[in-house]
Amino acid sequence: MVLVSVYRPKVFESLQDDSALVGGDASVVVRHEELARLFQSLGDKLAEDGKYHEALGKWENAITLMPDNAVLHEQKAQVLLEIGDAWSALKAATRATELSSSWVEAWVTLGRSQLNFGEPDSAIESFDRALAIKPDSEDAQLDRKTAAHLISKRKHLHPSGMSACQNRFLVGHDCNVDRKP
Repeated sequence: MVLVSVYRPKVFESLQDDSALVGGDASVVVRHEELARLFQSLGDKLAEDGKYHEALGKWENAITLMPDNAVLHEQKAQVLLEIGDAWSALKAATRATELSSSWVEAWVTLGRSQLNFGEPDSAIESFDRALAIKPDSEDAQLDRKTAAHLISKRKHLHPSGMSACQNRFLVGHDCNVDRKP
């Protein structure tokens, strides 16, 4: 909260200057973008300091003002992975790839989110998309190998929990039904 009050006067001064140059409704757009950049910058600093939950709050504010900013969604996904919220990270990373389908880092973050969510097959597809854009991406190459390794390990799992043709464990499966007396 202290950080906001420190930066606020400068932001509002620059917003007043910008609104003098831009008339009517356009000044509101300039204000939203400037305020979103402020929230993004504050979130960046908080994330660098390891204050992930606070960073998420600032980025959420920025996303409210600039919902089509792929960088914000990708940064949000990275921090969500850091705090262990794979499902939310998956949603944020997916949005980043929707907004910027040619951005390698967004695809790598989506792949990592898919891995953390337990979907190595989907992760391979995302890493392949990243490698199609930038074949020499070391992150995508290494993470793809990790996903492939997880898939090969899955094939060796005991068949009582998973069959070779299924990608995920069955939830609510009554194993007594399959047993013969």
